[in-house]
Amino acid sequence: MVQNKKIALFIPCYVDQFYPQVAISTLELLEKLGCNVTYPMGQTCCGQPMANAGFERDTLGTTAHFIRTFKDYDYVVAPSGSCVLHVKEHSPQVPGLEKDQKELHDKIFEVTQFIVDVLKIPKIEGKYPHKVGYHSSCHGQRGLRLSSSSELNEAPFGKAKQLLTQLEGIEWVELTRPDECCGFGGTFAVTEEALSIQMGKDRIADHLGHRVEIMAGADMSCLMHLQGIAKRNKQDLQFKHVCEILNEALS
Repeated sequence: MVQNKKIALFIPCYVDQFYPQVAISTLELLEKLGCNVTYPMGQTCCGQPMANAGFERDTLGTTAHFIRTFKDYDYVVAPSGSCVLHVKEHSPQVPGLEKDQKELHDKIFEVTQFIVDVLKIPKIEGKYPHKVGYHSSCHGQRGLRLSSSSELNEAPFGKAKQLLTQLEGIEWVELTRPDECCGFGGTFAVTEEALSIQMGKDRIADHLGHRVEIMAGADMSCLMHLQGIAKRNKQDLQFKHVCEILNEALS
């Protein structure tokens, strides 16, 4: 059984520094679902910010450290599709660690993907009487395929949606543009500030226009960007990671 396997929790830098409650919620949620979870204390950044800035070759040491830190676990789970995609698809190849790196590629998962596809849990029993809109982050949606993309004209699906919509009392809101980018994009928010902010305002407007109470998401980097815009504009909207909602519903 998966629950008897060694599962490592990988917490991205920005979650560790700014949203520790998301890390705690992820750990508690996995434990409530019967998983034996360990937090490797030696973990550091996966290298994505530096790689996105054009310095991928300089992340070789970070990547090697990441592989050595997590190589002995059966699964690695993280509350961030963005970081998981970087580790799987965009990390530089490390000479001498090819076998371990290939194995890591196949055993690292974003948390909703892990719950639905690995743990095979189709429904989480719990109550959450709130009106929720969901922001699908680009890396999770189009990179990890955590949800359908409108440009592909495919049958709609969503791993987070599957888990959230079955909670008792939740009011799930279908947005006008459900898979539009928020404009964060890591360093894009710095190099293209004006465009990034306008894209974020558009996403917030879509939620507020549907009278959403809580904007949920699976990447706190995107929610951090959107939360900052909403706060500066004094807009009444809460922001929560999907793990926070699922963990609260199971309390």
